[in-house]
Amino acid sequence: MELTPEQEALRSTVQALLEKRSDSAAVRAALGSPSGYDLDLWERLVELGAAAMVVPEEYDGVGATLVEAGLVLEQLGHSLAPSPLLESLVATSALAAVGGDVAADLLPRLAAGELVTLHRTGPHSPPNGAFPATESGVSCVDGRLTGTTLLPYADRAAALLIATESEAGPMVCQVDPADVRAEHAPTLDQTLHLATVTLDEAPARVIAEGVSATAAVEAARQAELVGIAALATGAAQRALDMTVGYAKERTQFGRPIGSFQALKHRMADMLVLVETSRSASWAAARGLMDAGDAAIYCTDALSDIAAETIQLHGGIAITWEHDAHLIFKRAHALRQLVRQPSER
Repeated sequence: MELTPEQEALRSTVQALLEKRSDSAAVRAALGSPSGYDLDLWERLVELGAAAMVVPEEYDGVGATLVEAGLVLEQLGHSLAPSPLLESLVATSALAAVGGDVAADLLPRLAAGELVTLHRTGPHSPPNGAFPATESGVSCVDGRLTGTTLLPYADRAAALLIATESEAGPMVCQVDPADVRAEHAPTLDQTLHLATVTLDEAPARVIAEGVSATAAVEAARQAELVGIAALATGAAQRALDMTVGYAKERTQFGRPIGSFQALKHRMADMLVLVETSRSASWAAARGLMDAGDAAIYCTDALSDIAAETIQLHGGIAITWEHDAHLIFKRAHALRQLVRQPSER
């Protein structure tokens, strides 16, 4: 699938920014920061329109599609930069589906770089994106929410959106972060910033109910799956680039190890996985492939590529100083964000 000149320019611009501002040292510095990501880099991405990409134009957004958002996320995946862009995309998609006063309030703020995070749970919606196996869910009684869950960037969010169930059916509520307790939660993948959110009869404003709430969660999940596929594709490309570069430099028996036929075949298999992942990711963004299928394929491919990256780098890949462990952790974290085929 070919990109338009505008899409190619967007990808090149983001790539150039990340090459300049998000090398290995910058990524590691961001991991150790209180926010969990590079605030200056996020501001630069916001200036480029990344946060406003799928925000409708009437809400100060770019009015682009998931294709353009996916291109930005693919480059972020390649750099391994921790960023709240995926969660911003998820919340934006839900709010655009809801519309009304809440969209008029929050979407311009999202376009300007403020963080809004969305919790999704219940029999009428997919599992929460943040480690569904560990979430306990949130219940609504008399307009107040109670429960504990994990949410990306909830300790830094300007607003929380909670999708849950009531006796009347599915609903999406807005909650003031001041009315909950949010504490940073350590993660295996340090590029993923999570917070444990505890709600104890927190007052909630219902912004969508019934069919409208279901549509909002489905729009959010679609965007999330497309974003996950893009992040996985970018990380897979990064792993391949690292491995090929190392194979050209590392010598054994007086020759670069990349000249050995057995290793050539393994790297060729990695290339096939990367290119197929990119095709699946772009097709899902265009609505030509089921987004869940694409996310499953891309995350599975990244897991295989991450394992090969470690094997082909040898002992250096299991050191803290090398970036291979960041790719390995990203691969396993992204797989937790999608349902496996047996669960669909």
